[in-house]
Amino acid sequence: MAMTRDAALRVGGAPLFVLIWSTGFVVARAVRGEVDPNLFLASRFGLTMLIFAGVAWALGVPWPRGRAIGQHFLAGVLINGLYLGPSYWAVAHGLPASVMALLGAVQPLMVALAAWGLLGERVGRATWAGLLIGLAGVGLVMAPRMAAGDAGYGSPMVLAAAAVAILSMTAGALMQKTSLAAADLRSASAIQNLGGAVTCAVLALALGEDHWQGDARAWAALGWAAVVLSGMGTTLLLWMLRTGSAARATALLLVVPPLVALETFFLFGDALSPVQIAGFAVAIAGVWLARR
Repeated sequence: MAMTRDAALRVGGAPLFVLIWSTGFVVARAVRGEVDPNLFLASRFGLTMLIFAGVAWALGVPWPRGRAIGQHFLAGVLINGLYLGPSYWAVAHGLPASVMALLGAVQPLMVALAAWGLLGERVGRATWAGLLIGLAGVGLVMAPRMAAGDAGYGSPMVLAAAAVAILSMTAGALMQKTSLAAADLRSASAIQNLGGAVTCAVLALALGEDHWQGDARAWAALGWAAVVLSGMGTTLLLWMLRTGSAARATALLLVVPPLVALETFFLFGDALSPVQIAGFAVAIAGVWLARR
């Protein structure tokens, strides 16, 4: 039977999304010390908002109206601002990136549980098994770093920030499965990125973040983050959440930490052990099973 257009897009969109999403950690590492995290994120989401708003107005697509505007803004606060803002802040204040990545890998399980319990989404045994196997693979990838001394957990405030990030991403992902899915993705993305920009701007002001070194690397990272990470990566995630299972869409996030380990091996010379390579294979197998 011929594959439908939406099915074909989902097949091709999944690996593209994982590849794009994984570069976010590389961008965060590239600008560390050059730009304060929430200041960078506010600029990123603000630029993406302008891009989507310009496209929506140029094409004359309909915009959300009334209460829906606030709902889209809140979704952006959750899936953009309160996910990445506290994540970046936690890593900058003592939480190892490996621990944050491992905590982030729990998020697909939380989405699956919430989608099953709150939205009545059917989650089969293969999906549950795949999510658990994928999480085990992520643990294998992160284990050598944590065993080598990258296992500090920071202060209670840092852990609280990480917890807020994971819960916000879960709630924001579930909101995409509600009536928000009826809105045009271009105008909706403009409002949701505005929500992320405002949130990170408030966090930057509250935390006294004002450092921007402004060299070519920082500006290049901002362009990539705004156009590719937010413009393409987040849009792909929202589209997959709208058109398919929330559990299967977020299961792709389990492949991100192993792929980041591979990317930093080639880009920054980070060590990559046989255990991590095995973990990469296990994570991919788990995601394949969860998305069957």
